[in-house]
Amino acid sequence: MALWVVPNVEHYEYRPLPSPVRNPWPRTPHPDVIGYGSRDYGNRVGLWRMFDLFDRLALRATVSLSMANWVHYPEIFHAMEARNWSVLCHGMYNTRYHWNYSEAEERAAIRECVDLYGELTGRQIRGWFSPAASFTLNTPDLIAEAGITYYTDWHHDDQPVPLRTTTGRLITLPYTMDLNDSILHRQQFEAEDMAQMICDSFDELYAEGGQVMCIALHPYMMGQPHRIAHLARALEYVLGHDGVWAATGEEIADHYLAHCQDHIAWHEGLAP
Repeated sequence: MALWVVPNVEHYEYRPLPSPVRNPWPRTPHPDVIGYGSRDYGNRVGLWRMFDLFDRLALRATVSLSMANWVHYPEIFHAMEARNWSVLCHGMYNTRYHWNYSEAEERAAIRECVDLYGELTGRQIRGWFSPAASFTLNTPDLIAEAGITYYTDWHHDDQPVPLRTTTGRLITLPYTMDLNDSILHRQQFEAEDMAQMICDSFDELYAEGGQVMCIALHPYMMGQPHRIAHLARALEYVLGHDGVWAATGEEIADHYLAHCQDHIAWHEGLAP
C-alpha cells in the first residue's frame, strides 16, 4: 500500500482582493484578525511541530503549498528544501479562487506558480491542487499544458486514474476531503477522532492491498499542542506495518506511469 501524507501549508491574505464568488473571511468585516491569526499560527508554530514529528518518523511529506508562502516565510522554504519535501502546488494564495476565471486568467495564474517555483528551486512543479479546491472546466487542460504530471482536485478513487486532456497526459492522484483534519472545523470531531479515522482507513485499505492512502493535514489544526500527540500515534500505527510504502505524490505518480500501463490503457479504452 502506498501512503502519502499531505500537510497543507497555505497563506491567507490579511486583506484579500474582493471575490465575486466567495468571501474568504465571512465572519467579520475585513480584516478578520482571529481567522487570519489562526491560519498564521500554522506557519509560525504548528508546522514546526510537524517538522519535528516527521523528522522523528523519517517521513518525507508532500506539501500542498500556497506558493506565496515561500515568499512570505523564507524560513519555511529553507526548512522544506533541507528535508527534501515534495511540493503539490496549491495555487498562489488560498484566498484567490479560480472559480469563474477565464482561460487566459487561469493560465496566467498557473504560470505564475510554475515560474515562481522554478525560480526558487530550479525544478518543475509536478502536482496541482487548486487553491481552496476552486477549479474550472479548463483546469485539467491548463495544468497538463504547463507540464504538470498529477492532479488532486478530483477525489474519486483510491488509486491513480488517467484523465483525458486536450494538451497532454495527466493523472489524478487520490487526495481526500474525508481523511482530512479540516473536518475538525466542519463537524463535531476532535483529534482523537481523526487519529481513529486514520487507523480505521488504513486497516481497510491495507487489507484490500494495492491502494493509495492519503492523509491530509493542516498545521494550524493538527499542529496544535493538544492534537499533535494523536497525529503521532496514528502515524506510528500506520508506519509500523510491513508493506507500507511511505512515498511522495510524485513518486506514486511516476511509479504508476512506469508500471501500470495496463490500468491506464483500460481506463483510456485502449485495452482489448
